[in-house]
Amino acid sequence: MKVAVIGCTHAGTAAIVNTAQLYPEAEITVYERNDNISFLSCGIALYVGGVIKDPQGLFYSSPEKLAELGVKTNMRHEVIQVDTDRKTLRARNLATGQEFDDSYDKLIMTTGSWPIVPKLEGMELDGILLSKNYSHSNTIIERAQQVDRITVVGAGYIGVELVEAFQMNGKQVTLIDGEDRILSKYLDEEFTTPIQKSLEDHGITLALGEKVSSFAGENGKVTKVITSKGEHETDLVILCIGFRPNTELLKGKVDMLPNGAIIVNDYMQTSLPDIYAAGDSCAIHYNPTGKNAYIPLATNAVRMGTLVARNLVSPTIAYMGTQGTSGIKIYEDNIAGTGLTEDAAKAEGMDVESVLLTDNYRPEFMPTFEQVQLKVVYDRLTRRILGAQIMSKMDLTQSINTVSVCIQNKMTVDQLAFIDFFFQPHYNKPWNFLNTAGLQALPVTVPHKETVTV
Repeated sequence: MKVAVIGCTHAGTAAIVNTAQLYPEAEITVYERNDNISFLSCGIALYVGGVIKDPQGLFYSSPEKLAELGVKTNMRHEVIQVDTDRKTLRARNLATGQEFDDSYDKLIMTTGSWPIVPKLEGMELDGILLSKNYSHSNTIIERAQQVDRITVVGAGYIGVELVEAFQMNGKQVTLIDGEDRILSKYLDEEFTTPIQKSLEDHGITLALGEKVSSFAGENGKVTKVITSKGEHETDLVILCIGFRPNTELLKGKVDMLPNGAIIVNDYMQTSLPDIYAAGDSCAIHYNPTGKNAYIPLATNAVRMGTLVARNLVSPTIAYMGTQGTSGIKIYEDNIAGTGLTEDAAKAEGMDVESVLLTDNYRPEFMPTFEQVQLKVVYDRLTRRILGAQIMSKMDLTQSINTVSVCIQNKMTVDQLAFIDFFFQPHYNKPWNFLNTAGLQALPVTVPHKETVTV
């Protein structure tokens, strides 16, 4: 079996390693256009902020490790064409410019994603950077050391983590986003409001509800970000607007979402059975809505990549879908979420209710205790749990993994009230805060049958 893999970050590495282990007779060839593989881009802010001193810890594989498994890895090679009828591909060696053809029995598309780059006046100015790969992170660190004022465009996870890192390094930081709230795709207002206050208390300027219209500069270097509401002077700009899937190679050849994300079945097959896909190049099955969605996360990628290998010869293990579970630490706050926010559920046209709990996570007789804020979103009619968010100075984020399992198994908020959780004063209360949220959501009246005496 001849297997070709295009792209080698999270999904690609998982697919390659597992394929090599499961099918030792397979001839596996990898094409990667970068000069490194398996870079954990979610660690960029930690690297920029100096929390991670040795960036090599952000790589969990290498061409040498893959070679030990019998895998041939072509680094700095870009696949420029795929002929799905003939099962061939054409690749270019980016170092020499040489082009050559190869064939495959099975093709694994793990081409990932790329930052969205807007077409705005002034984009050609020096000092406007992207944040995605290892090369980007090194450039950001080098350039940030030379400036005082840094502007981050985009208030998603990466943008928020970067402004925190820059502020902790003593920079004057501005965060711009077209939405009225930061992290609006991940959290409801009850959570983003205190986070925004925390950022502002640390001296970060928030320019929310502002859309960037252009950039201005002097001597070829960026000096201003111009928005729908004004101007922000700056020495450096980091674009964190979002990502789009890298799927041009298969455009018009396999089924995709409108944004280009490849649609796969439960066994990671595209609409062409011998072409598999995983990771940021793919749509995922989003359990809270039952629809395909684009949610690029490393966790989704490694699961899907592993499933590609397991299903490469025959359908073996079905994909369970995902809740899009994620977490972030901003200064002292530990935050996590899973499934739909209340805003997102309503935007989907779903009839939902929510319960918001604020409590101390363990008994007040303990020497110390921290407050926890928890929100659970559920379907009004079926009472099925659709999402949850949590925030605390104490790291209680693992509780969101529990709620993720609840959503996966279509549990109700009423069942959440009575799930068996252990109690120990060091860790929680007799009623775990997840139980308490469920109890708080219970109807205030209990229906009962009338007793008829004959």
